[in-house]
Amino acid sequence: MSRQQHPIFQLLKRDTRYKLEAYQFVRDALSYAHEELGMGQPAQASEADDPQPEAHLTGQQLCEAIRIYAIEQFGLMSRVVLNNWGISCTGDFGEIVYNLIGIGLMKKSETDQREDFDNVYSFDEAFDRHFKITRAE
Repeated sequence: MSRQQHPIFQLLKRDTRYKLEAYQFVRDALSYAHEELGMGQPAQASEADDPQPEAHLTGQQLCEAIRIYAIEQFGLMSRVVLNNWGISCTGDFGEIVYNLIGIGLMKKSETDQREDFDNVYSFDEAFDRHFKITRAE
């Protein structure tokens, strides 16, 4: 499959706010939330032939998982990395998630809303004030 045919590359052309790495990071953070943090409740199966319903996270839970994952991956540089990818607030996570939903790479429940991601935490608090640099005596 060529790069031009994959829906993510079509999305990147349509919406230039975020880099490819931002989309991959959010998908990786969702997996991290499920596998490493044990987050998410089993979602209701949408079809009778779906024997394994997927675990579901709210927008707020995913934002928290993204915060933890970013700090684990990038430490003090978390905010810088996210900003470089076009992400400057939790609302951007919502935009990314809903873009991925739009191309079929993520799913949502009936109660999920894009606004669930707005103002979950400030990046200043989450990524800058979280770290304390101390001097050795």
